Amino acid sequence: MAFDDIDRQIMAHLQDDGRMTNVELADRVGLTAPPCLRRVRALEEKGAIRGYHADLDPTWLGYSITVFAMVSLKSQAESDLEAFEAHVAAIPEIRECYMLNGDIDFILKIVARDLAGFQQFLTTRLTTAPNVAHVRTSLTIRTSKSHPGVPVD
Repeated sequence: MAFDDIDRQIMAHLQDDGRMTNVELADRVGLTAPPCLRRVRALEEKGAIRGYHADLDPTWLGYSITVFAMVSLKSQAESDLEAFEAHVAAIPEIRECYMLNGDIDFILKIVARDLAGFQQFLTTRLTTAPNVAHVRTSLTIRTSKSHPGVPVD
């Protein structure tokens, strides 16, 4: 998709602060409010802006552990991949899922309240999932960088 400089400015500002009012956004990009709102709606309709959310601190909600799990499946047939993705989609503790190429089929970002809770999750909900051959996990120590979105050039 082709975006002009104003579209890119709108996306950058909204990515940094999705709660910004349309009037404030319009002022920052040099438009009046009505055309700015039309551009935002057009970017939403095109799918360039997929949504808005609050960035919650997991520890305040009792999730003190973040784990990355590398999952290998027994079969990579499309129906088996889709079945695994459907299984993962139904589990709220799995916050992100990416299909990879290479030795690992999927990498998952998982949150848990504590280590015992993660162990139970691992043994009852992940390793027992259909078609799972192998799961390797890495417990995070700290987050050095967490910047949502993408660079807007």
